[in-house]
Amino acid sequence: MTPMDSEPRAQWRDRLYEVIFEADTRAGQAFDIVLLIAIVVSVAAVSLETVESIQKEYGNLLLAAEWTFTILFAIEYVLRLISVRNARNYATSFYGVVDLVSFLPTLIGLCSGERLSFAVLRLFRLLRVFRVLKLIHLTTESENLGGAFWKARAKIVVFLAAVMITVTISGTVMYEVERLYQPQSNQFTSIPQSIYWAIVTMTTVGYGDVVPTTTLGKFVSAALILIGYSLIIVPTGFVSAEIVEARKNARVSTQTCPYCISEGHQTDAVYCRICGKPLE
Repeated sequence: MTPMDSEPRAQWRDRLYEVIFEADTRAGQAFDIVLLIAIVVSVAAVSLETVESIQKEYGNLLLAAEWTFTILFAIEYVLRLISVRNARNYATSFYGVVDLVSFLPTLIGLCSGERLSFAVLRLFRLLRVFRVLKLIHLTTESENLGGAFWKARAKIVVFLAAVMITVTISGTVMYEVERLYQPQSNQFTSIPQSIYWAIVTMTTVGYGDVVPTTTLGKFVSAALILIGYSLIIVPTGFVSAEIVEARKNARVSTQTCPYCISEGHQTDAVYCRICGKPLE
């Protein structure tokens, strides 16, 4: 192929990329809006199919709709692979994996006759509505939130370890108290059962399927509830501190890097903030 022959194809791929991945043109906005509507309708069809009365009356129609949407999403996935500069980066990205999983298991299930409900994963793709509505800063905020969780992971692990130690000790204490003082009506039949009760109690859920009957057991239960209320704000403080530290007042655009598919670039950015490649 000569350079003159390859140039039109390069322009065609760039144009396809602009329509599929960008939201700052009429064509790109129209594509994203149609895609979002298709996602909502497809998920609604999959959900309605699980209702027995609707399945009996409209089963064939819903099956045809599921086939149609699955094929369309498969075609869209292939077009995304063609249009990006680095197909591997897109295929291994969050949205790339969601796009693949949202139609491939469904397609396999339809071909084998085993109906699967992985199509609901398409709902993750509704996050792209932030780009369509020019709310890309919300995407950046979600990235900051995820980054804050990751930076605070060591503190969160220590917190969870402390919680597990607390519920294990309190569950064991409750097992021994109820077994010794109220053996006839004891609902704490084992230490794992007691730890389950401690988790439910500490998180203030309180199913009520297992309750203490002794005075000492009720005292332990009350203390565990107070500890739960005291600890519930701890991880929130960890994450909030990281968010405040990482927050920046920079304006971001709707541009997506054609190489690594990252978003959240500043309006005057020339190169990708992740991979350093030039932006379109």
